Amino acid sequence: MFILVLFKKSLTASQKSSLRFKKRTIVFLGFLILPIAGYFLVNNWYKNISKNNYVNELAGNGIYEFGSAFWNNEIDYNRFYATKTDTANFAILRKMVQTRNSILTNDLLSVDRTIKCDSSSKKWNVVLISVESLSGDYLRYFGNKDNVTPYLDSLIPHSLFFENFYASGTRTVRGLEALSLAIPPTPGQSIVRRKDNGDMFTMGNVLQPVGYDVRYIYGGNAFFDNMGKYFGGNGYTVLDKRDIPDSLVNHVTAWGVDDEAAFNYTLQQCDNSFNSGKLFFNHIMTVSNHRPYTYPDGRIDIPSSAQVVNGGVKYTDYAINDFIKKAQTKSWFNNTLFVIVADHCSKSAGKTGLPINRYHIPCIVYAPQLIKPVAEKRLVSQIDLAPTLLGFLNQTYTSRFLGSDVYKRDSTNDRIFISTYQDMGYIRNNKLVVLSPRQKVTMYSVDYATGNSQPIALQDSLVNEAIAWYQGASFLYKGKKYKK
Repeated sequence: MFILVLFKKSLTASQKSSLRFKKRTIVFLGFLILPIAGYFLVNNWYKNISKNNYVNELAGNGIYEFGSAFWNNEIDYNRFYATKTDTANFAILRKMVQTRNSILTNDLLSVDRTIKCDSSSKKWNVVLISVESLSGDYLRYFGNKDNVTPYLDSLIPHSLFFENFYASGTRTVRGLEALSLAIPPTPGQSIVRRKDNGDMFTMGNVLQPVGYDVRYIYGGNAFFDNMGKYFGGNGYTVLDKRDIPDSLVNHVTAWGVDDEAAFNYTLQQCDNSFNSGKLFFNHIMTVSNHRPYTYPDGRIDIPSSAQVVNGGVKYTDYAINDFIKKAQTKSWFNNTLFVIVADHCSKSAGKTGLPINRYHIPCIVYAPQLIKPVAEKRLVSQIDLAPTLLGFLNQTYTSRFLGSDVYKRDSTNDRIFISTYQDMGYIRNNKLVVLSPRQKVTMYSVDYATGNSQPIALQDSLVNEAIAWYQGASFLYKGKKYKK
């Protein structure tokens, strides 16, 4: 009321005067400068005038802080989680990423190392299929009774099969982050969805400079979850449903085209590379195993109209079978690694915040002429797949990956990472360390089969390792030391 009385005369006068369009436009643009200046010139870090987080939070505006968190898609690790010095963290990390064929650089605050191979690189192609929501417990191999993955189960005796393979998170972008960047999750959203995520050290940016055609092929719209911008800025040619010819499409949902269409389009891309004399690395992301779980009729014994998860799983299994059968007729088949892995599990709810069984996913490497079939029982993280595949290719390169080649790493250093949006889990030696906001640290013994966990006393060495991995990953990302 006071402000209204104070400006009463000015407001009354403004109603009696008239401005021409040009002057109104100039005045409007003048007012528009204020929010634009606020966007570009104001930073939420300006309020951080104290070492006390409570003081800094009181100094912040709640609405502005909410907007800043939404825009940046991240939670600052150092402000909210248990920390150690960077020197202490990297002393641990450098020991744990060391493999038999690597030589670390002299930068003590990095994991940069030369991966050296004792023979020339293998001229092999790679097709990496990341399957939407393919939980380990869908496979008959792990006890499923519904027979929804008959083809994948039939591949296992003829493949390198990782029995104890674990996803990093609960979202597709978390899986894509792990598979391409080989980095543990950092608090907040996946790096795929963040700003300044281009020119990073990815699988694509390793293979593209050595002559590979590198593609990310998605049956949906790559605008979703920032996939197109991320992969396009990191060495991949992005192809999505807008590139897939209508003649290949059998069925469309809100998520995109049927998996058969994406696979048949991938076959064309493989042919194009082969015919031009180039090797290829094609990363495919499926969409059909997602609500509403509909797909082309007549493929499997569960009708599309049922719209049930078993139908989505079984149809994707059918589509992978169809894809590999067609690939077997191609000249490039015997020279190609087919890698089938989930992005995450179909559900991650459980009795604990991080139920380990809800992160268990299948990983199959099928290449009957190249890779010896074996059931690998070691504990393997999703972030280890890219460096392990590069190991199969016998690539010599300078690595910044925090993941490492399973077959060059000492088995005593095997560990996995699991996470939610806020809780960061580290599992080693059957013990789970959980890092949570407010510098909270808890520790559990874990049951891999049931996901149940029992609280146990903190073990300093494992806590320090967990902090080193997660704080170290945040340090490398924010310090731009994970750039290529």
